[in-house]
Amino acid sequence: MGELALAIVGLPSVSFEKYYRNICNSILTSTHLKSLSNGQQLHAHVIKLGLQVIPLVSNYLINFYSKCQRPYDSSQIFHEIPFKSITSWSSVISTFAQNELPCVSLQFFRRMLKYGIVPDDHVFPSAMKSCAVLSRWDVGQSLHSLSMKLGLNVDVFVGSSIVDMCAKWAIHDARKVFNEMPDRNVVSWCGMIYGHICMGEDEEALRLFKQALMENLEVNDFTFSCVVRVCGNSTLLDLGKQIHGLCYKTSFDSSTFVCSSLISLYSKCGVIEGAYMVFDELQNVFKYFKQMEFVRIRPNFVTFVCVLLGCSRAGMVEKGHFYFKLMKDYGIKPRCQHYVCLVDLLARAGKLEEALSIIKEMPMQPTETVWGALLTGCRLHGNAEMAAFAADQAFKLGTVSPGMHVLLSNAYAAAGKYDEAAKARKMLKDRGVKKETGLSWVEEGNRIHTFTSGDRSHPKSVQIFQKLAELKEEVERAGYIADTSFVLKQVDDEEKKQQLAIIVKVMKNTRVCGDCHIWIKFVSKCTGRTLIMRDNNRFHHFEGGTCSCGDYW
Repeated sequence: MGELALAIVGLPSVSFEKYYRNICNSILTSTHLKSLSNGQQLHAHVIKLGLQVIPLVSNYLINFYSKCQRPYDSSQIFHEIPFKSITSWSSVISTFAQNELPCVSLQFFRRMLKYGIVPDDHVFPSAMKSCAVLSRWDVGQSLHSLSMKLGLNVDVFVGSSIVDMCAKWAIHDARKVFNEMPDRNVVSWCGMIYGHICMGEDEEALRLFKQALMENLEVNDFTFSCVVRVCGNSTLLDLGKQIHGLCYKTSFDSSTFVCSSLISLYSKCGVIEGAYMVFDELQNVFKYFKQMEFVRIRPNFVTFVCVLLGCSRAGMVEKGHFYFKLMKDYGIKPRCQHYVCLVDLLARAGKLEEALSIIKEMPMQPTETVWGALLTGCRLHGNAEMAAFAADQAFKLGTVSPGMHVLLSNAYAAAGKYDEAAKARKMLKDRGVKKETGLSWVEEGNRIHTFTSGDRSHPKSVQIFQKLAELKEEVERAGYIADTSFVLKQVDDEEKKQQLAIIVKVMKNTRVCGDCHIWIKFVSKCTGRTLIMRDNNRFHHFEGGTCSCGDYW
């Protein structure tokens, strides 16, 4: 028997109530420490004394196993309780919601209603969270209606969970609930901010964050991570640095959520030194995947998405297979995101047949993103036949994004089949779908300057084009020859060269083409400057005529 349990046994003179409350406190201590061995010893002691019939003790044990990521042990304890209180139901529903088992959480919620137990303000937030994870907007609406009938929708915790759920699909409904709340907490504010981020409304998200600060809301680490994420997505480096400073002042800079967002911010802005600085300052978190178990961080499906994505970007096929198989050891079933990464890895490495076999073996229907990953590989390796097959499979899914048409067109062009490439572009036009306009932008102070191809609307366009002309002459003297095959429009070579030469911007919303990539390498070599570009796929760090991606992107 462990030291905690022995300490309890050594209290024979205390009253029975104080005795079992001491046990509860000891279980709570084990919960905070996430000490499975001590908690299990206390559990054994509880069973020997027959104290599991006391709801309070059982509830503490349910919570203990929940925090130790053993939800089914919590479920077993729940089933053994002879008289289940609303707190018991709340505990087990919360257990499965917190341990990424939302379906089971909602099953217990339905069972609770069947037994005639009226849910309270502790039950609703867990059920709402499960609906959000499952994207079950219909069930969420039913829960919202039930909370209104019970008069719990005005409760700050229930209301906040409703806002958090609605914001992911119906931001206007979330706004209505948010505005009607008599009191708001950090969860409701975070829900609104994150909801606008999901809708792509970054400016509104930042406005809400500023409003929250003006109302003296004590924002948490998730709030900071959300707004830092906005700065990273929009490459607002200066604003991101200011928020980083605020995180430091409020001691949230050591939060894993905030640090992850800060690393993403600096990486997306190409400031690798800043990303490493944040990474090196992390406390009590993993540095490498293999060390996670030593700091008691169990990798989840998101962790493996990141690892597989890293393998894809670096072209590490064997390691990609290793980590994909490793998920089973952690009881994680591969999701569509994992298959996308694996297919992307194999396709980029030229293993197109193997990538296609992986798609055919998927336990779920392949999505447009999966076929798009295969199409990207077909474009890189000039396999027009497989590209056409992948596109056909994607089109069978129904309406596809303009990017799918563009990928198919580019794949044909890479294989030298320009007639088919033109037909793919025409198909896009015939369906009335417009391709996203290619944009490039740079940040100057707190201003963002946006450009399109051939854009001369900027006040300093004369100086910009003059500088581009000088760079063009310099890189051509250094040996650069424009590869006009990357431009698919039917224009003469001189116009093609002009279009290619314009791409000397910092940020892009489209993937940088091969010729532009070569051109910027020459620019970095001729000017002796470090040039940083982020496209919609990754960032590129050009220095001395080479790129950080190793020409693999």
